[in-house]
Amino acid sequence: MKIDVAFDARLTSHMSAGMSLYVRKLAELLPRTAPDLHFAFIGGGDNFDLAEQLGLPLEIARRRPRLVHVPSPFVPLLIPAPYVLTIHDLIDLHYPDFGKRKVGPYYRYGVGPVARRARAIITDDAPTAADLERFLGVDPARIRIVPLGVDLPATPCAACLRDVPYFLYVGNHRGHKNLRTLVSAWAALPEAHEVDLLLTGNDDVGAAFAPLRRARGRLVFTGDVSDAELAALYRGARAYVHPALREGFGLPMLEAMRIGTPVIAARSALPAVLAPHALAFAADDPAALRALLQRALEEPAAFARIAGAAQAATRELTWEHTAHATAAIYREFLR
Repeated sequence: MKIDVAFDARLTSHMSAGMSLYVRKLAELLPRTAPDLHFAFIGGGDNFDLAEQLGLPLEIARRRPRLVHVPSPFVPLLIPAPYVLTIHDLIDLHYPDFGKRKVGPYYRYGVGPVARRARAIITDDAPTAADLERFLGVDPARIRIVPLGVDLPATPCAACLRDVPYFLYVGNHRGHKNLRTLVSAWAALPEAHEVDLLLTGNDDVGAAFAPLRRARGRLVFTGDVSDAELAALYRGARAYVHPALREGFGLPMLEAMRIGTPVIAARSALPAVLAPHALAFAADDPAALRALLQRALEEPAAFARIAGAAQAATRELTWEHTAHATAAIYREFLR
């Protein structure tokens, strides 16, 4: 049977948690959401090795699919079939001081030529579409925006119960995440409020924030948490706070909204589909963030109404919706 789409299903060491989730969800859902298409799930090895640069192109050449989808920027330099790529963000090019030096050349001289030859580049939101044109020279007519999704458990989770109210941040601690603004705003809250700030992951930045501690509240690093524990943390938080300077999509914001938690986020990090449903502040303005944190503590009923409206408005943003939209792009090039 002729293969319509060969999907690179590798989960590799250089992929972020969000990239890996995207690959797993599409590999799981595409055959069900697009039964008219015949899929082959291909790929082996890691990034920058012979399996990627030689083995994957040879497998594509042997199986002769009508279209290939490489769902990450970790690409073979030669793809011997028409193809589409997914590039979630170009944050390392936008903020080179926060990344490794070798990332810029890899994107410009490795990913860039491959991206310019693609039938289409799939990305999550308009700012990355602009970055694809600016940094990699991708024709805007070839860019397709597909928002990411969230699947909630069938049984609603219980809230995490803690002795002290808390705000929550989920994600890594890299420079563009702008965590100092968040910690500064939390530390500046009136001492009348006892409130903790929870950050997922291990403490690799806490020493830098030592002068920003509060007398009535703790900065807590949760370590790694399971999906169930994370859902409980979202549900118990007074608000989920995302201070990043920029995001490809920012899945934790959508996860919080879908669970029913108010979201406070830097305006520059909010994707278009979530922006109307969050309380936004300028990423370089800790005073504005502090004011929103104080409101979340002092106006719980108003914030609950905002969270309820956001939960209803984002109900359709599921991984199945992402898979349907992705399959529609395939069909565009399989006519």
